[in-house]
Amino acid sequence: MPLKKLNVVAIGGGHGLGRVLSTLSFLETRLTGIVTTTDNGGSTGRLRKRTSSIAWGDLRNCLTQLVDGNSIGSQLFDFRFDGEDELGGHNLGNLILYGLGKIQSRPLDSIKLVRRILRVKTPVLPMSETPTDLMAFYPKGRCRVGELSVDQMPVMPEKLMLAPLVKTLDVAKIAIEKADLIILGPGSFLTSVIPPLLIRDIVNAINTSNGHCVFIDNIVQENSPAGKLSLDEKLTWIKNNIGCLPVDSAICHGDQTTSKIVPVINCNLANDEIKHYHDRNKLITALEQCLINAQGQNLPDIVNK
Repeated sequence: MPLKKLNVVAIGGGHGLGRVLSTLSFLETRLTGIVTTTDNGGSTGRLRKRTSSIAWGDLRNCLTQLVDGNSIGSQLFDFRFDGEDELGGHNLGNLILYGLGKIQSRPLDSIKLVRRILRVKTPVLPMSETPTDLMAFYPKGRCRVGELSVDQMPVMPEKLMLAPLVKTLDVAKIAIEKADLIILGPGSFLTSVIPPLLIRDIVNAINTSNGHCVFIDNIVQENSPAGKLSLDEKLTWIKNNIGCLPVDSAICHGDQTTSKIVPVINCNLANDEIKHYHDRNKLITALEQCLINAQGQNLPDIVNK
C-alpha cells in the first residue's frame, strides 16, 4: 500500500518524531505532526522558568527537520549560542518561537508563522496550547515533576499524569480521526511517546479513528528505566496507565522481538552511517508492510480499541 495516497499523523517528541516527519515529508499536507510539549530541560527549560509557556524545543526541531538541512532558514533556527552568558546554550529557534509566543494570541499562530517563513507545508501542532508538566508517581508515595526528573529515576513510575490536565487542539483531533495511519514513536518512551497519550482527547480520537496505529520502537535501548522493558511490557504499561491500548501493531529493529499483544514487524531499520537513526527508506518499507499486513489479518482482541 503506497504511503503517498494516505493521510498520516505522527505523534511524539524529540529527535524521533523529527526523523519520522522528515522521512514522510513527501506527503506534505497529508502528514500532520503532533508534538510533545512537556520538556523542562536545556534552552526550553530555561525559557519555561522565566514565564509560563509550552515547551518549544521539540516543535522547533520538528519544523527544521521538515526543511532542507542546508537552507538558511534551517541553519538559523538550529543555531545555538556559545558561552556562559545569558544567551549561552540557548537555541535561536527556541528564542524566536518564544518571542512570537509573546506577540501572537496563541502558540498555533506562532507555529503557522514560522511554517510560512521556513516554507513548511506539513502541519506541525503542539499536543496542547496550554503549558503542562509531567508528574510521575513511584512506589512508597514518591512523586517527581518534570521530564528531567522522570528520566533520571532508576525505576519505572507506577503512573504518569499531566499537571494541569490539558486538552488538545480541535485541528489535532480532526487530523487523527481522518488519518489512515497513526504513528507513535520512536523516542523516549516516558517523556516523548507517553505525554500526548495522557491527553484524553488524543486517545479518544485515536480510538475513534479507523486508521491503523503503529508503535515504532527505538533502535538502541534508551538510557532510562523504560529501556529495560520488553515490547509487551511497554504496551501493558500504556494500557494500565491510560485505560486502553490504542496500538494496533509494532515495528521493531532486528529479528528478536515477539509479542502476545500485537503483530510485530521485525526488520533492519538502522541507518548505515548513524546506527541509532532509523533509515528513511527502510522505515517507509516497514510502514508499507505494516499496512499490507493489517489488511490481511484480524488484530488480537486484547488490543481493546
